[in-house]
Amino acid sequence: MRVLIVDDEPSIRKTTGFAVEAMGHEVVGAPNGLRALKELEAGAFEACFLDLKLGAEDGLVVLEKLLKAQPSLAVVMVTAYANISTAVEAMRRGAFDFIPKPFTPEQIRQVIDKITRNRRLEKRVEQLESQITEESPAVDLTSEEVVMQKTLAIAFKAAETSANMLVLGPSGTGKSVLAREIHKRSPQKENAFVTVSCPSLSRELLESELFGHVKGSFTGAVSDTLGKVAAADGGTLFLDEIGEMPLEIQPKLLRLLQEREYERVGESRVRKATVRIIAATNRNLAEEVKAGRFREDLFYRLNVITLTLTGLRDRPADFARLAGSYLDFFARRIGKKITGFSPAVAEAFGRYSWPGNLRELRNVIERAVILAGGETVELIDLPDDFAQPADTRVAVGARVTLDELEAEHIRRILAMTKTLDDAARIMGIDPATLYRKRQKLGLL
Repeated sequence: MRVLIVDDEPSIRKTTGFAVEAMGHEVVGAPNGLRALKELEAGAFEACFLDLKLGAEDGLVVLEKLLKAQPSLAVVMVTAYANISTAVEAMRRGAFDFIPKPFTPEQIRQVIDKITRNRRLEKRVEQLESQITEESPAVDLTSEEVVMQKTLAIAFKAAETSANMLVLGPSGTGKSVLAREIHKRSPQKENAFVTVSCPSLSRELLESELFGHVKGSFTGAVSDTLGKVAAADGGTLFLDEIGEMPLEIQPKLLRLLQEREYERVGESRVRKATVRIIAATNRNLAEEVKAGRFREDLFYRLNVITLTLTGLRDRPADFARLAGSYLDFFARRIGKKITGFSPAVAEAFGRYSWPGNLRELRNVIERAVILAGGETVELIDLPDDFAQPADTRVAVGARVTLDELEAEHIRRILAMTKTLDDAARIMGIDPATLYRKRQKLGLL
């Protein structure tokens, strides 16, 4: 690393420099804030040791100037006048760490090691984010449809506040994608975005997942767990498919929303957490309230800002752009030169109902790109459903057998759900039964 040492005492600059250079780093010294800023203008630095008292200069003011010139700089404040209040103030203004004078070479080594580890983690996060970007299509949160434009405008305006939001829409319409984008545009963006899938766990496990538990509170609780609410403190908690949250847990979520309080399972201590809640569901929560399956007070507490995402079938003006974007992404990732869709494919896409929405569109196009043998996607590259004319497609009341009707229903449910467990739950059967039916109907 290149390390800048800012101190008005030449002997301190020299001894600190020796300690840093002994660790294999490059050192540049500066006697005051003005000189330090000029050094930053001449070249970037990874770390800086900054004295709190630079003659007549206030080191905290210099700290702010250095970070304004180079926000990524890890600044370690150094002072003979160390106390808790100055340390807190230095950290509040962006200092990386704080060490008192007189310090030892070992203290310098420890803080340099800490900066090095932190930079490695940052680089690793950048690599992972880059890898995710390369493996996933770019998020497209634009629309030519007036209804969707209005929904997105409300979402992005409300994102700048801490208001709770409720995102409604069929499965596969991008509710979780929108929730993440809202978090990125929010005052909470520097803190965690934490997801909890409400249908994926039993009541007991979901409560523990949300609020945490103490060791021995139930069978299998072999250690203390903080829970997702604690992990999301200061950030955003995304509750996916909240319409399926058990009634027994709903009062505890309501308490979190109203009082910012909760308790871990098996513990009486009241804990505090400030989290923004974004909840999503494909159910009609107003109907769930009438049926007694969802608390009315919780519904209204969540329903501060409601966003409704429409199905792909209701976004004809966006379809070509979305399909083309997926096509370009998967063709580039696989290394194929595919320029577009044949007229027959475009016609089949237009008459298809897209029950799985964006998720299904992505899956269909990824499959087509893999199978495509030429520069355009042909009808033969699509699943069998797309080869059927609209008037012969299996539908309720059509002249088809029950097996054909059941097979079509299973195909559509699988297309609109994330997992086999989700599909089985919607159909009211267990996953083993679903597997047997798929085997019997030739859907494996």
